[in-house]
Amino acid sequence: MFTSLFKKKKPASAVSNAPSIMGLRLGGSFEIDPLLMRMIEDKLVIDKAATSYIIKAAGIAELDGTWMFRFYTDDDAFLQVISEGGKNAEHVVDVKLFHFYDTQDVASQSVWDNLLYKQMGTSTYSLEDHTYHRVWTSASDYHNPVYVQESTYDDDGEPSETDQFIMLFEREINDGHTESLFLSAEESEQDGGLNRCFVLSTGITLTPSQLTIHG
Repeated sequence: MFTSLFKKKKPASAVSNAPSIMGLRLGGSFEIDPLLMRMIEDKLVIDKAATSYIIKAAGIAELDGTWMFRFYTDDDAFLQVISEGGKNAEHVVDVKLFHFYDTQDVASQSVWDNLLYKQMGTSTYSLEDHTYHRVWTSASDYHNPVYVQESTYDDDGEPSETDQFIMLFEREINDGHTESLFLSAEESEQDGGLNRCFVLSTGITLTPSQLTIHG
């Protein structure tokens, strides 16, 4: 199956326009150190995570000179790369591997408002009896979610735009490792209407030695 996926020819526009960094690109693949997962997996919310991934879509968002690259995989995961001051490998300051935990439809404006103004920016957030602490600081107890617009490219080559309101939490697990919790309230145009959802993802931080990239 993997062989057939790699041989499938991508449209030229998809390859040339999709974001890339550190050798990560649409249609490429990467691996994470299996020893890392054996060391910490029993402490994580997820279990039986893969160590090899094929990139099926690539996204990018910009916020005040910081770029957020996302490489979505064939295993309900995405590799998130943050760069500051530029979009080259030397500008990378953080790499995290996230797995999607849950996606919830947002059916009303009141639910949406509650997410943005009461739920997502609290100082702590609980998930499966674990307490995560908000990473981003604020002068007040509540931090409004940060807005970004992501352009995402898949095999078709045409980008889709998603407005996202995001917040990051983390908790310590063991030996200096942490588990991150990424919250995103997302809205996009779909079939002439506005589609909204709330996405929860959990992840781990990777060092260069724990990540192998295949072009």
